[in-house]
Amino acid sequence: MNQQSAAVSISRQHWQALLDELAEARRQRHLVTYRALLERLQLPTPAMQTLTAALEHLAALDARSERPLRSALVISQGASRLPRTGFFECAARLGRFSGPADGFAAASWHAGEVARVFEFDYPEVP
Repeated sequence: MNQQSAAVSISRQHWQALLDELAEARRQRHLVTYRALLERLQLPTPAMQTLTAALEHLAALDARSERPLRSALVISQGASRLPRTGFFECAARLGRFSGPADGFAAASWHAGEVARVFEFDYPEVP
């Protein structure tokens, strides 16, 4: 079964690898960059679109189950140490975040969401 968003899909193997990477980041209480995930997962082209679609799908699954958004653990390499604006737009669509996708409100909400992800006990199956 492939996880799908629009015309982009991810193999079951890559999906499980993504979940495993996020679970490991959670265990170590670390954030992971988009670039590091792309390198570790070796997604087929278009890799960034595939990763983005997979993270948005995971966010939707987490939101539906009223869990903290594991995709909050994935951040840009830039100085902000925040996810891309698309993450905040996705969180807003899911009813989890409101406000501009950059600036203090986004940074503050993100820090809280990361703390909730670190504290939450996720079931083994997403």
